[in-house]
Amino acid sequence: QVQLVESGGGLVQAGGSLRLSCKASGRIFSIPDMGWYRQGPGKQRELVAVISGGGTTRYADAVKGRFTISKNSSGNTVYLQMDSLNPEDTAVYYCNLKTHSLKNDFEYWGQGTQVTVSS
Repeated sequence: QVQLVESGGGLVQAGGSLRLSCKASGRIFSIPDMGWYRQGPGKQRELVAVISGGGTTRYADAVKGRFTISKNSSGNTVYLQMDSLNPEDTAVYYCNLKTHSLKNDFEYWGQGTQVTVSS
């Protein structure tokens, strides 16, 4: 089993910054792909940014140029630096991890951290 512990959410004014962290622990079979998703009020969960095991990054169009995803050298902690925040970024942000063994794929989610951007 894999556990994901998120931190760093909170309340910030428009134009401000926040940094989210997500640390993974437990039995991870391979270098995982990790990422961040979010779910705003009345909306479906959507991808924000992902970073592959090899370090390739991908961003949603809505956050390109404002958010930066990165990970530590051991690959078990992922960060999301969020700059130039606006009220549309208000959501619960979820950490996601994908890994696989020889036979199976595994996907895990964090508990979510609230980000609120005031105008």
